Amino acid sequence: MTKPILLLNCGSSSIKYQLIDAESEQVRASGLVQRIGEPGSTVEHEVDGQEYERQQDFADHAEALRFLVELFAEVGPELDKVVAVGHRTVHGGTKFTRTTVIDDAVVETMRELSPLAPLHNPPGILGIEAARLVLPHVPHVGIFDTAFFTTLPPEAYTYALDTELAAAHGIRKYGFHGTSHSYVSKKVAEVLGRPYDSFNQIVAHLGNGASMSAIDHGVAVETSMGLTPLAGVVMGTRSGDVDPGLHAFLGRELGLSLDEIDALLNRKSGMLGLTGVTDFRDINKLINEGSERAQLGMDVYIHRLLSYVGSYIAILGGVDAFTFTAGVGENDAKVRALLVNRLEPLGFKLDEAANQVRSKEPRVISAPDSQVTVLVVPTNEELAMARETLAVLG
Repeated sequence: MTKPILLLNCGSSSIKYQLIDAESEQVRASGLVQRIGEPGSTVEHEVDGQEYERQQDFADHAEALRFLVELFAEVGPELDKVVAVGHRTVHGGTKFTRTTVIDDAVVETMRELSPLAPLHNPPGILGIEAARLVLPHVPHVGIFDTAFFTTLPPEAYTYALDTELAAAHGIRKYGFHGTSHSYVSKKVAEVLGRPYDSFNQIVAHLGNGASMSAIDHGVAVETSMGLTPLAGVVMGTRSGDVDPGLHAFLGRELGLSLDEIDALLNRKSGMLGLTGVTDFRDINKLINEGSERAQLGMDVYIHRLLSYVGSYIAILGGVDAFTFTAGVGENDAKVRALLVNRLEPLGFKLDEAANQVRSKEPRVISAPDSQVTVLVVPTNEELAMARETLAVLG
């Protein structure tokens, strides 16, 4: 008996989707709708290795989803047996600490939380409302990116601000990429053949967006992203941690508005600001060609990662496993080597040959005598979402 679950990740002008059979955990279809609400909307749909492309303008997410239902009916697999729709939702605040069945009250609470994630929650809500209209006869489930980090202790999530102000406006660390950190950390336990709650681990989700987590015997106790996904390590276009006084300086000295500063730090900073590009293949090429700018960018990137690893080891009181995941973490052997070799005094020892292996499978890349086991574990957020959706439905 199959249990197909449709998984949606809605942006302001896009819908990324997968249809996963929750029983076999096989991807039955996947695709992407782009430029919703703009001229030249496109759909890329893949099923059974066959790719289909369509061009049709969509005024909104509801139109796009209605078209997807028709496309599924035309080229397969049909959606009439779908048991649930799972929605990736970025910010659940303190209201949603676990995967939740969506009803009108949940949607309204998500609207109230939108000031905490103005770039992410509103389009997510649009997608939820559209999907509930198009597929009204199945349960819809919200999988919240922040839920995994609701176990952070108060000393980790509290900012040094006026406590009444912070409490009144929900100003605290929330953390993001929780679905990935949850999936990868549990997969590490499987790979090592150890109970999830029997060891300490650090997970480095290094992609265009990047975050790190410290997990103490199965409980997340620290993470690098904060109130928003801007905080933490250096990312593709996001600055990561900067002096908070930078905002006032940019406003006062350059006359930039808050929106302009926000755009600068989110879209024009990080590796793009440091090196001029975001793809690490391009960055490594520039370094090989002698670019001092690209080399400095890489040095800053590794330095920031080292700072977080060191602090997390101190918080955990020691670490047993360290895992790379996401686009850079899974594919860039040079970044892995630069970081792990700098950590050798703390018990990390890289197996250089294992580090060079390219694979989509989880693998250990540390030497047999390494005190800390270093792994590469490909993330699978969609599969984690399908599991969460099935679990909440009982």
